[in-house]
Amino acid sequence: MLRLSRVIRVPVSRVSPWSRSLSSSQTSPPFPPTPEKPTQRTASFGFRTVPEESKETLVKEVFDSVASNYDLMNDATSFGVHRLWKDSFVSSLKPGRKGPLHCIDVAGGTGDIALRILDFARENYADRETTVAVTDINGQMLKEGYRRFKKTMYHNTPQVSFHEANAQALPAEVFPDNTFDLYTIAFGIRNCTSIPDVLNEAYRVLKPGGTFACLEFSRVNNPLLSTLYDQYSFTMIPLLGTILAGDRHSYQYLVESIRKFPPQPEFAQMIRDAGFATGGDVDGGAWEDMWGGIACVHKGVKL
Repeated sequence: MLRLSRVIRVPVSRVSPWSRSLSSSQTSPPFPPTPEKPTQRTASFGFRTVPEESKETLVKEVFDSVASNYDLMNDATSFGVHRLWKDSFVSSLKPGRKGPLHCIDVAGGTGDIALRILDFARENYADRETTVAVTDINGQMLKEGYRRFKKTMYHNTPQVSFHEANAQALPAEVFPDNTFDLYTIAFGIRNCTSIPDVLNEAYRVLKPGGTFACLEFSRVNNPLLSTLYDQYSFTMIPLLGTILAGDRHSYQYLVESIRKFPPQPEFAQMIRDAGFATGGDVDGGAWEDMWGGIACVHKGVKL
């Protein structure tokens, strides 16, 4: 018996290669997306905003200019009382009271604080074993400090050494972790590109129980005093820079850098964020104002 099978033909649509190409072009973007440019990190240089990598060079130029007239600069910005503030700052730390200390003075190129530390320990506690490592990013400032120390009894002794180094990244081979009992920085931290990096390095090099101490121009809270100080700062200080040092630009920057520095509570929080313990957020707690806040001492302890 012969079996018959039916062949059912199914219509098949044919798509031309041209239509496939068109379809593909419709579903793909015509151009690859443009990659986003990385955001450039910036820092303040006085009232100017500059690329972060430029600030270090700009600050170096300022201090190259003022190194030989450093005391004059501080006289102009502090009515001449910076010496009294530095004396009070070091006295409050009482170096030598509990025995010899291993200290680091950062941004201390001219040696003002280092000399006071060594003198205070010797004169008050007969301590000739306390040591100070003076560090500064600016070689001209260090030369000025070295020249001054040549006139003292500490020259060519183990009690003082000078190091050109960046406060934001102290070389670990020279400044190992947990090394120092006392870290001081006076009128220097506001010139650093990254204050948090400086504070983190301070925490790293201090021993547990070690003290961070900072003397810096700060925020005047009395409205009348603030107005008078602003008028003096923005008119007289650049003028004095022009007359006495022939350098208005550097002194203008120094005035502006003071105004850009964080107010007392904000800086105290930055110190705590780095790991330090401080007092409460009041004058006499985490900080101590001098002359109504024209200058201020901040302290923290590494636990």
